[in-house]
Amino acid sequence: MKRGLFITLEGGEGAGKSTNATWLADYLRSCGKTVLVTREPGGTEVGEAIRGVLLSPDLPAMNADTELLLMFAARNEHLHTKILPALEQGIWVICDRFTDATYAYQGYGRGIALSRIAALEQWVQGDIRPDYVILFDLDVTTGMARAQARGRADRFEQEHTAFFERIRAGYQQRAAQLPARYPTIRAGEALEAVRQQLLAVAERIVAEAAQ
Repeated sequence: MKRGLFITLEGGEGAGKSTNATWLADYLRSCGKTVLVTREPGGTEVGEAIRGVLLSPDLPAMNADTELLLMFAARNEHLHTKILPALEQGIWVICDRFTDATYAYQGYGRGIALSRIAALEQWVQGDIRPDYVILFDLDVTTGMARAQARGRADRFEQEHTAFFERIRAGYQQRAAQLPARYPTIRAGEALEAVRQQLLAVAERIVAEAAQ
């Protein structure tokens, strides 16, 4: 059986990843693919419990290394109990955030050495990397306004603007290194325009997978 494709959606707060993950899954299913949609941190019962700790605005401030290790603890559970079994069954997996988010948030945002994140990435994931990382790029001011409109801010959404500017720059830097693997969506455009961009990316992914 041919291995499924692993696609992740990345971007800052309010970029529209979650909504578009559902839309992308529906498109891929219309192309005959079996699709699993999941998210990080979370995706499993254990991972969702860790997510609650990571996002809770009611807990005291967390050491950056604690945050990093919790992210990878949730990811290890997610990868080995949900993502890899699905891929091995030929299922296409769409994940709302994955390790690129850790590089962006904990690396560029918090200032943790990228080499330390890379060591954890190799330990937890081995050679497993997303086949495609779709980056929803959005200016920080717009993104934060969208996030605030959703309701009470979580622990990350309460961070200052400079934190999110560093995250955006980190994502852009990673995407620039491998543009074919990191197709970028201009997420500040109207929804229909965003969907047209995403459709073009999805069509390319399906065509390349068929080769």
